[in-house]
Amino acid sequence: MELDIQCEEMSPSRWAELLTTMKSCKTIRLDDCNLSSSNCEDLSSIINTNPSLTELKLNNNELGDAGVEYLCKGLLTPSCSLQKLWLQNCNLTSASCETLRSVLSAQPSLTELHVGDNRLGTAGVKVLCQGIMNPSCKLQKLQLEYCELTADIVEALNAALQSKPTLKELSLSNNTLGDTAVKQLCQGLVEASCNLELLHLENCGITSDSCMEISAVLRNKPSLMDLSVGDNKIGDSGLALLCQGLMHPSCKIQKLWLWDCDLTSASCKDLSRLISTKETLTEISLIDNNLRDSGMEMLCQALKDPKSKLQELWVRECGLTTACCKAVSSALSTNKHLKVLHIGENKLGDAGVELLCEGLMHPNCNIQSLWLGNCDLTAGCCATLTTVMATKQCLTELDLSYNPLEDEGIRKICEALKKPSCNVQQLILYDILWSSEVDDELRALEESKPEVKIIS
Repeated sequence: MELDIQCEEMSPSRWAELLTTMKSCKTIRLDDCNLSSSNCEDLSSIINTNPSLTELKLNNNELGDAGVEYLCKGLLTPSCSLQKLWLQNCNLTSASCETLRSVLSAQPSLTELHVGDNRLGTAGVKVLCQGIMNPSCKLQKLQLEYCELTADIVEALNAALQSKPTLKELSLSNNTLGDTAVKQLCQGLVEASCNLELLHLENCGITSDSCMEISAVLRNKPSLMDLSVGDNKIGDSGLALLCQGLMHPSCKIQKLWLWDCDLTSASCKDLSRLISTKETLTEISLIDNNLRDSGMEMLCQALKDPKSKLQELWVRECGLTTACCKAVSSALSTNKHLKVLHIGENKLGDAGVELLCEGLMHPNCNIQSLWLGNCDLTAGCCATLTTVMATKQCLTELDLSYNPLEDEGIRKICEALKKPSCNVQQLILYDILWSSEVDDELRALEESKPEVKIIS
């Protein structure tokens, strides 16, 4: 049994009602429910008396250190079987870390700990690392984003990594680490016996200076499948160094996020080689990099390679125009694996989307999710888009937000949605102006086709 409630204010009567339900739940998720430390006292009792409970998610609640102390009393009982604990943005400080350390040291069932968006600080996380190093700890996933960590944390993290071969996922994004600390961390990862599968280092103050060390991790950890270094100024030179590791035969990368990394079209030669030869790579994000049409054309050439198995390509806000759309269309008509294309916030225009639709209509194309928000589109391209919607049953998600489609364009899209052959289940239309009459038509459409979700 699963309890999944979000964004609900808890009255005393509603809370009492839910407590009865929780006694038999395997999963409890109560994000954004205005919970406090007093609720944690009840939850501690639930943890103690419900041995089937394996996941507890309490993100975005004002639990505070007192609330975590209550929870940990339940977590420390022998009957507790909790595996996943989510406490993101719960107003915790370093004071909570001593209590959590006790749980990590004593509760081998706990395999996931998510405590990001809390002011734990370097001192607090050092205490957590002591718990991780306990032989009883079997932690596999550790999320420490936005925890106000500094470079001083690396020695403790490396010690934890050395002692914990079970650790598979480590997220340190949005902490002020810097190149020196990241280099030390990577050296520790190379030496550690852990089989890391996910490493997230977004917005950590990384430059090209530490990319050789990250590349070494990619070469030496064939288990690493998910790497995110977005929002770091690594530049083209840093990307070239990363690609040395990414292209190594032992690297089995599947998901690579390089958004806002100061990349230009010069990086696209290396990226194209990666896309066309690394058959394990299924998802790449290049959002907010100045790739321009020339870079995109190189990427599209790589997508046409039979060895490319890419399923998701994110190139939003990359300085693209109509000029690259013929190449994108050709790639869409060739690559059978691509399912998600985020190409919004580029000046494609109606002419560009008309070209894209030629590729989308090709029998080889299997696109499921297409994002065209803020692409300078008007009602002029909607007739062609509706043909795609009504013909390509694989297309289930379409984003047309921030385009001046007006009543004429929205009505055409509605007509396509009404057709039995249209399989679009989610249509995203943020910040588009239409009349009250069209608004009524959209609401009527949602009532007649409840499987369709229109987000505006």
